[in-house]
Amino acid sequence: MKIIILGAGQVGSSVAESLVSEANDITMVDVDSERLSLLQDRLDLRAVVGNASHPSVLVSAGAEDADMILAVTEHDETNLVSCKLAASMFNTPTKIARIRSSEYLAHPEIFSTDNFCVDFAICPEQILTEYIENLIEFPEALQVLDFAEGKVSLVAVRALYGGLLVGQQLQELRIHVPNVDTRVAAIFRKNRPIIPEGNTIIEVEDEVFFIAAAENIRAVMRELRNMDKPVKRVMIAGGGKIGRRLGKTLEKDYQVRIIERNYKASERLAAELHRTLVLNGDATDEKLLESENIAEMDMFCALTNDDENNIMAALLAKRMGARKVIALINRRAYVDLVQSGGIDIAISPAQVTIGSLLAYVRQGDVVAVHSLRRGAAEALELVAHGDAQSSNVVGRKIEDIELPKGATIGAIVRGLPEQNSVYDETLDEQKNVSAEVKVIIAHHDTVIESEDHVILFVVNRKMIREVEKLFQVKVGFL
Repeated sequence: MKIIILGAGQVGSSVAESLVSEANDITMVDVDSERLSLLQDRLDLRAVVGNASHPSVLVSAGAEDADMILAVTEHDETNLVSCKLAASMFNTPTKIARIRSSEYLAHPEIFSTDNFCVDFAICPEQILTEYIENLIEFPEALQVLDFAEGKVSLVAVRALYGGLLVGQQLQELRIHVPNVDTRVAAIFRKNRPIIPEGNTIIEVEDEVFFIAAAENIRAVMRELRNMDKPVKRVMIAGGGKIGRRLGKTLEKDYQVRIIERNYKASERLAAELHRTLVLNGDATDEKLLESENIAEMDMFCALTNDDENNIMAALLAKRMGARKVIALINRRAYVDLVQSGGIDIAISPAQVTIGSLLAYVRQGDVVAVHSLRRGAAEALELVAHGDAQSSNVVGRKIEDIELPKGATIGAIVRGLPEQNSVYDETLDEQKNVSAEVKVIIAHHDTVIESEDHVILFVVNRKMIREVEKLFQVKVGFL
């Protein structure tokens, strides 16, 4: 696939790295020639220096025969204009734009074919806010990912000493939770993947990924580790786009405090947030944290734009007694480094966001893609089409499907209404048609039917192409 990526920032670079490794023809456009040179040194891609919203630059990048344009520059207006030009001048089939302003997102008609011709708009800040919100709701989890309109959840937890299943075989999970159907999709032990079998024994410090219907998540988590107390008090360092969104979302159900260094920004936050206490100060100020009772905080989220400040604030908060700390870290080299230290969860914004983009790049009918373990693995939601003659999966038991080694089918959701567009006017009506939706946890004898949403876990991203081919309908199927 020929793909043009506009913007070589954190999101653009991460997407390029993922797509280049999958044998796509990638061209990167950015105004910063030095940034492009560094990318070219690492990745096999073509670089064009220039403004992404200029027609001549798009021509130089090969827009005339591109299959897709990913407009992920820092500026919404540049992204919108680029998509409009791609549609009107080059008839580009797929146009994706990164949109940060809530003003634009509040009016989806802006993205229609009559206006800026954006097929799919992503808001990294909103994706991150929802991601962190899930971690606050499930403080025991390392990751919480939703599939099939929230019907199914994939959760990663660290098995700790005292958990009922630690030291026992996976097949005993069904004995401990007889009324809940679940499946362990993968286990990572000392950063190496283990394909789970019935006789696999869970060890202390294992990172266990399990899948279950959303309403059964807590019941399964209790078997893997002792449950933490529910989060009540949250402190957020940084009142920028993410901190503000998170504060606004959480203040209805939690006691929230935000520390913002900039005085004017603090005033704006205080006026906008009604139940949140906004503090003007430095989140790395030990006296400030102590005066605000950091030791009583259930969750501390360091969400400023500065990686070093986030790391230091989170480490300090943890040392001073915060129960759990989360740090937002843009530099990938830092993420693995700090998560092995005193920080409970280090979040890479690019890795959290990338799944929304990859769902449109993947071949076949891919509904959702989630990056796992900071990009090492992936979870995908694909729709099975065709029949027993035209498909390699439909009408077959899971044990008879030739999955690549390391790929695991975790669950099937049957009966979801078809959704053709994120801007479909009937979308709200479709979401209400859920009475017949059925969540089926995959077992060896489960048979996949046409239009099933199949959720897979892939421990090695090199297998993605094989999985996609497996779900593609054979030529001649109508």
